[in-house]
Amino acid sequence: MTAEEKLKNLVLAPYILKATALIGKQRGVGGNQFRHAMATMAILLDYKLFDDYVLLKASVIHDLLEDVPETNEFEIRIIDGQADRVLELVKEVTKPVGMSKADYLRRILEQGSYNAKLLKCADRISNLTDLHRGIKSDEQISLYLDQTEEYVIPMAHLVNDDMVKELTDLVAKRREILKAMGLKKSSE
Repeated sequence: MTAEEKLKNLVLAPYILKATALIGKQRGVGGNQFRHAMATMAILLDYKLFDDYVLLKASVIHDLLEDVPETNEFEIRIIDGQADRVLELVKEVTKPVGMSKADYLRRILEQGSYNAKLLKCADRISNLTDLHRGIKSDEQISLYLDQTEEYVIPMAHLVNDDMVKELTDLVAKRREILKAMGLKKSSE
């Protein structure tokens, strides 16, 4: 069975229903978290990761525990036979309260599972695609790009060479915009 044929067997509806709790939850870069969750899944599909059902299901709800802390985990656990593994992956990519972003990203880079790294890379591709100067300051954008170069691109090197290229290109294009506006890399 081809990966495309396997994709026909993927049942996402129960996870999408859970993800609807993200509708109306604003993103720091604009838009809402539900659309971001769908975009993250679409990025994984664009990379032809059709047959990793746990990864695809987790992508749909990857921000749920962080953005809707009152989420009932039991309701997720009873969705299907993969739900425990899906929830485990979601927890792996959920930033603990009080942990710095750098420590969180370093933890995934150094200790995260293969799927956690893939999911974080897809998540960051979505975030970089939506990162606009009208919502974040130039300094905030520069810091975000620095973190991408320090932690996320090295993750991509461990899981997917095409993601390395896309992340590198996205960072370079955003740096060009910042440079055109007169702001250098924050470490310069």
